[in-house]
Amino acid sequence: SPLRAEAEDWQQLTTQVVGPLVEVLQKPFLCHRRTKWGDMMLVHYEGYLERDGSMFHSTHKHNNGQPMWFTLGIREAIKGWDKGLKDMCVGEKRKLTIPPALAYGKEGKGKIPPESTLIFNVDLLEIRNGPRSHESFQEMDLNDDWKLSKQEVKIYLKKEFEKHGAVVNDTQHDALVEDIFDKEDEDSDGFISAREFTYKHDEL
Repeated sequence: SPLRAEAEDWQQLTTQVVGPLVEVLQKPFLCHRRTKWGDMMLVHYEGYLERDGSMFHSTHKHNNGQPMWFTLGIREAIKGWDKGLKDMCVGEKRKLTIPPALAYGKEGKGKIPPESTLIFNVDLLEIRNGPRSHESFQEMDLNDDWKLSKQEVKIYLKKEFEKHGAVVNDTQHDALVEDIFDKEDEDSDGFISAREFTYKHDEL
């Protein structure tokens, strides 16, 4: 019916805008752990341009055939990967169809032209705990802008000290925040990004 066709068109449109299209190609019989944001994933993958089916990258063919480690959920990879590779099991294979807005957008990158929809076949080989949890970053990132301001870090530290019954005055808090930013704000932009947070050690 016309109504159904219109609904299908709308569903297709929202899929393209909201997130990647995820198809599970292979799933293990047993799944002991599923990926979550902050996890490190070891993957083999092949990437294709949807428009002509040409391959632009393959871990099997590049980097001496070695798989690739990346951390999920901190924009280390394209947004479509962060959205499309959650809740994945070791041994699972997925096909992701990723619209330009969640890939390289209007700029493109290298062999990838602007406004390209990308297709990835991703094979998950291993999951490891990330150096720091994504959950703790989200708890600190009060305005959800993927970076921590000095004020956000200060608020978090105050809560943590209060939780453990410690009394710390404002001057001590400010000194501690400055020390944390000296160590962790690698690009000195006044913020600790999700990536800087994940790969640093034990100050927070």
